[in-house]
Amino acid sequence: MPPDQAPAANRPDYGRRLLPLWALDPAIAYLNHGGYGATPHEVLAEQQRWRLELERGPTRFMQKTLPEALRANAAELARFLGADPQDLVFVENATQGMNAVLRSLEFSPGDELLTTTHVYNAVRNTMRHLAERFGATYIEAPLPYPMTDAQQAIDALTPHINARTKLLALDLVTSPTALILPVAALAAKARAVGARVLVDAAHAPGQIEFDLPGLGADYVTGNAHKWLFAPKGTAFLWARRDRQAGLHPTTISHGLGQGFIAEFDWVGTRDPSAWLATGAAIAFYRRMGDGAIRAHNHALANEAATLLSAALGGEEGQSPRLRGAMATVRLEGFEGQDRPAALALNDRLWREHGIEVPIIPFGGSLWVRVSAQIYNEIEDYRRLADALLTLRGA
Repeated sequence: MPPDQAPAANRPDYGRRLLPLWALDPAIAYLNHGGYGATPHEVLAEQQRWRLELERGPTRFMQKTLPEALRANAAELARFLGADPQDLVFVENATQGMNAVLRSLEFSPGDELLTTTHVYNAVRNTMRHLAERFGATYIEAPLPYPMTDAQQAIDALTPHINARTKLLALDLVTSPTALILPVAALAAKARAVGARVLVDAAHAPGQIEFDLPGLGADYVTGNAHKWLFAPKGTAFLWARRDRQAGLHPTTISHGLGQGFIAEFDWVGTRDPSAWLATGAAIAFYRRMGDGAIRAHNHALANEAATLLSAALGGEEGQSPRLRGAMATVRLEGFEGQDRPAALALNDRLWREHGIEVPIIPFGGSLWVRVSAQIYNEIEDYRRLADALLTLRGA
């Protein structure tokens, strides 16, 4: 199949035969789509088209072409997410989006900044930094893991929400543990005490179906370069209309004081081609099946988790109802449970077995976190199980 000819939607031809649509090495079982995504050839071609158009006339492009093209792609992404385009801007990644919000807020001594033990480490660092800067208190509420029901997260987090809580930062899909959290229910509890709610949806767009405004958050940021097939450096920040004043990008430029969109749409000279290829990424996603992609990936992640758990004897990290297209399984019998041990095992899987998959230390154990994408098939996970059994017995 030529790389630029994707099959029509709803055809039963997902699997490794689709690999030519990407630049991925066919010798590698790539089981980490959740890490950095993978951009199809046709979307990269659209990105390159924009790069060349920019270079044909840089001044006119930046001053005349870019503003309209940027807003058109932002509107396409907003519509995909069920949001108003006036409430959404591009950022380079969810970490940048989280920083833009967190560093725009001010806190006082005694205020509490609340998140969970499943928080992404970059967000943990930013929140800790702000707490130290303002004399506030940073709190990580322990969530049970493995988790089988969303009520467990609600029951664990609710006692930590009180009148001192000024910010609740939640993952829609947790990065280290691949859990879908009940964000809407928890956001309602935080709003009831006057706290602002910031949602890290880095893994959500394209992996799970969700109603962005319906989350009940003040701010939501997420990546389009992971599960939505956009080029690297494509992410969004959504802010409730009444929270946009005082919200600034991490780089202040000429748009200061001119409104949410003006400030974020221009943060200085940069290559905007990734953002301008967002529409092409969404078109690819829809043509490849849209909801059929999510259904396939969810089913494959479930099958992979069952296979790995049975083969290795470790428990699954989440029930299917709390899982999107990623799953985790505890690794038993391996030496070491810390980050160096995880990195060493990851490296051996790649070097000795041609498998790219993250090994994550969490809660005193090592976990393998697999992603399922339409270029994967169950044989990829059998290959992983066999490799892990070999390495465990070595």
